[in-house]
Amino acid sequence: MYMRGSTLSEDDMAYEQLKEQAYRANLAIVDAGLVVLTWGNASAVDRAAGVMAIKPSGVAYAKLHAEDMVVLSLSTGEVVDGQHRPSSDTPTHLHLFRSFKNIGAVVHTHSVCGTSFAQAKRDIPCLGTTHADNFYGPIPVTREMTVAEIQSDYELNTGRVIVECSRSAVSIPIRSRA
Repeated sequence: MYMRGSTLSEDDMAYEQLKEQAYRANLAIVDAGLVVLTWGNASAVDRAAGVMAIKPSGVAYAKLHAEDMVVLSLSTGEVVDGQHRPSSDTPTHLHLFRSFKNIGAVVHTHSVCGTSFAQAKRDIPCLGTTHADNFYGPIPVTREMTVAEIQSDYELNTGRVIVECSRSAVSIPIRSRA
């Protein structure tokens, strides 16, 4: 933590910038109306530093500040900077960052429309040019998780199922912005 009169290390400066990016992304999903209560979050990665920053668990968006973001090691998942407990979704985000080397952020929301399609087990059809420009077809919904996946390492298994779906779908992250 930075104290008046001390000098920030390179890691501290990198962490502060990454925390600011994650913080701004979290505010953006709230501003876009994609968050319900504290459900949903955004994370950002600094691959050169080998870390990611994510919203802390259960912190209300109205009380959230950049310094509240939690920085974790990509390789170990251990907290390397921050005072709060990281989001319960951290294992999902870590797995996605480890699986897709070209992504720089992960955004998890509970938008009313997206949740409705997911609950109906329906891909979101391509109905317009903006969608077509970014997804090259329908936005896929993952398969249902098995009871064993839900009961054991649920958050990590969520990431695994997303990766499985993404690698088999037309709109994989390599060719899509989302």
